[in-house]
Amino acid sequence: MGQVGGIVAELERPVIQERTKAGRAAAVARGVNMGRKPKRSPPQVAHARTLLEQGEDRRDIARLLKVSWRTVERALAK
Repeated sequence: MGQVGGIVAELERPVIQERTKAGRAAAVARGVNMGRKPKRSPPQVAHARTLLEQGEDRRDIARLLKVSWRTVERALAK
């Protein structure tokens, strides 16, 4: 009896994957952003970019925004 359940699970796996893929594609088409929300808002990133252009150190900018310097690096790379 356990083998039958395993066979059914094997057959259903591709179906589940296809439904998941279709659901994600539909969400992206609706404009839903997938993944984690950004730690900083676009105005904060713009402010950080302005500070960087003025010669401020990236680590000082990170302390000001209360994030890691790597978060600042990723935000400014976009």
